[in-house]
Amino acid sequence: MYPLLVACKSISILRQRAAQEVVDKIRKHSGGLVDQAQLVSKELIRVAILWHEMWHEALEEASRMYFGEHNIDGMLAVLEPLHAMLERGAETIKENTFIQAYGHELLEAHECCLKYRATGEDAELTKAWDLYYHVFRRIDKQLPSLTTLDLHSVSPELLKCRKLELAVPGTYSADSPLVTIEYFVPQLIVITSKQRPRKLTIHGSDGEDYAFLLKGHEDLRQDERVMQLFGLVNTLLENSRKTSEKDLSIQRYAVIPLSPNSGLIGWVPNCDTLHALIREYRDARKIFLNQEHRLMLAFAPDYDHLPLIAKVEVFQHALQNTEGNDLAKGSLAEKSNIRSMA
Repeated sequence: MYPLLVACKSISILRQRAAQEVVDKIRKHSGGLVDQAQLVSKELIRVAILWHEMWHEALEEASRMYFGEHNIDGMLAVLEPLHAMLERGAETIKENTFIQAYGHELLEAHECCLKYRATGEDAELTKAWDLYYHVFRRIDKQLPSLTTLDLHSVSPELLKCRKLELAVPGTYSADSPLVTIEYFVPQLIVITSKQRPRKLTIHGSDGEDYAFLLKGHEDLRQDERVMQLFGLVNTLLENSRKTSEKDLSIQRYAVIPLSPNSGLIGWVPNCDTLHALIREYRDARKIFLNQEHRLMLAFAPDYDHLPLIAKVEVFQHALQNTEGNDLAKGSLAEKSNIRSMA
């Protein structure tokens, strides 16, 4: 069901109609399944990108268009759908909290934008951006504190889901017993990286817990194609006498797009991110995590305003003044720790 629902959101009208026709036919004999799939997909997308994150991302993009490209129409086009979203009102506790915290200023900024459209007065946009910038600064300070999310506040509909007909994402196989969604674990962990993905756990009808990385701000359809390619490579390796006994298969994981900019990735246990390895290595040796960035700003405080060729020079300066082998040393240290524990 998930690929069909993504296709229903396609920018291609032809693909959208074809997918909707298939969904409508499935609904005739499995209406409950379709309703559950649509609900779960919609709510997971809601949890993947909160209003705070939507506005933070949109204000960054709108700022780039307005101040960097002087594209006022583009700026307004980015912000208009979010203002329309606010006008429709909140559906969760988290969304209501957002409106209480930022709704008044954003409404005032929107009114300034509407006045600009009516009068063409640049002063109205200046007023709007004073308000937008204040909201952006406050959201920017708040986002790092979002380390966990409770379904009660971000998606009460998912919390209510019990004993669904819908299969646990990524588990369906025609020749295996169907594992359906028993319930969603009420708390999600927010991973402290740039895009802030969430670790989501689904309890299956087989009694097992299935962990996923719920990602927003990213199109996972290409990742899905890569996993399909890896599956083909594994099949070729298994069918060759030269490679079948050498354990050369590629580790695969489930990739389930939910929309053009969000989706689920099957959680691979006992793994670390490159960022985590570098952070642990540097923390242990009292090295600043952003050492390269600090060197760049010390060398050129106005880095953001430099032409491209000058930025390359500053970047090379940072590379020349750091060892650049933290990942290798961090991986070696991690390997030594594992051996000592064995």
